[in-house]
Amino acid sequence: MSIDPIGRLAAVPEFTEFPTVDELTARTEQIAQTHPDIATIRRIGTSRLGEPLSCLTIRGGDEHAIVFASVHPNEPIGNLTALHLADTLCSDPELREELGYTWHIIPCIDPDGTRLNEGWFAGPFERTFYARRFYRPAPDEQVEWTFPYEHKKAYFDGVLPETLALMRLIDETKPALMCSLHNGELGGIYYYLSRPAPQLYETLHAIPATLGLPLDTGEPEVPFVQRYAPAIFEMIRSSDQYDYVESLGLDPSLRETGDSSGAYAEKYGTFTLVTEVPYWSHPDADDQSETTERYSDVIRARAAGLAELSTVLSETLAAVTPDLTAESPFLRASRAFIPGFARSAEQDEGRAGLPENDRPATVGERFGCADLVHCFRLRYGGMLLRTLEGELAIGNATPTIRAEHTALLARYEDWCDQARKAITAEVIPIGKLVAVQFGALLAAAAHLRDLNPEA
Repeated sequence: MSIDPIGRLAAVPEFTEFPTVDELTARTEQIAQTHPDIATIRRIGTSRLGEPLSCLTIRGGDEHAIVFASVHPNEPIGNLTALHLADTLCSDPELREELGYTWHIIPCIDPDGTRLNEGWFAGPFERTFYARRFYRPAPDEQVEWTFPYEHKKAYFDGVLPETLALMRLIDETKPALMCSLHNGELGGIYYYLSRPAPQLYETLHAIPATLGLPLDTGEPEVPFVQRYAPAIFEMIRSSDQYDYVESLGLDPSLRETGDSSGAYAEKYGTFTLVTEVPYWSHPDADDQSETTERYSDVIRARAAGLAELSTVLSETLAAVTPDLTAESPFLRASRAFIPGFARSAEQDEGRAGLPENDRPATVGERFGCADLVHCFRLRYGGMLLRTLEGELAIGNATPTIRAEHTALLARYEDWCDQARKAITAEVIPIGKLVAVQFGALLAAAAHLRDLNPEA
């Protein structure tokens, strides 16, 4: 690898907060105005609420690379990564020439959803403060998971305007490289690749190590994903999830989303990288030593936690539904996510009984399973509270809504206390997280150039 991604990590500055959508727009326009000889902005689409979707193109070689952020609007680290990438490419002609790509950078692909998270962008970066101001769209309103999809009895064509904008850009450029910028919440660093790339793994491991950050080698996001190397996985595909759920004897047709950007771009031979970075770290995320607990019991404990969460939120939502008047994004998201917790619990119960899971759990697996319950309580309990508070804010303070809000708020505060007592999380400097994504992105770009130096 001729380009040294590790050597460029130190140049990433520190950041104290995340930019708002308006600030992102202004900063992107400033980059284009400062470098008019190589950088241009063009509109590639329109959001559901009428906001222009802009792409910054930085001219280089004949091969194309697409980088986009805010694909999940509660994940703004990529916004800063996109800006830092654009600044670096524009100011470093040697790097631009050596990489040899024309870059298409979208700093915010979901401005509507991102605006609903701006309440926590300036901090404090404490987990419960974040969760009370959290918004994540319903699955069928997520840009990343609304690409066309057909598999067995599943069919999805509910493509969002934002997704359509990405589809057109992918079809137009047929990118050699695509990076969808994501982040998690608590744990360590992990990656998804659209195909194996063994020459890349050492560098992907070295990037967080250089910055003093742990990998996430515990429980993977989904149980069916193929592990290429520690904390490096094959891209999640909807067809794989369908087949896995079907193998457990459950109904796979309940999934109401499409496929991913990476799956859509595969027809062009695109190499897709997803770098997942957390806001908070914990050493247990990268601890592969064995515990005295059985992995099957750890899975069952997670199932029990998710089942309880499903019951609490389902009963609250059912109680207030007759009185609700506002079809808010928080309500749509709550209606979509809450039934999924019961299905996830059922899936966990099914796989807990598989013979291969009757083994000692690692510390990382135990940590990951327990923390997922805390994460979902804080995230989705917080969103349901925002649903009820929206009704109260417009004067719809019926006795039922007031009573259910009071009860859920008390339960939520108890969940927050439990999370604080269970896990002491360390806030990671934002600049380090941007550096991980930036370094991994450069490493992937350089890897592809090394494979095809004549392109």
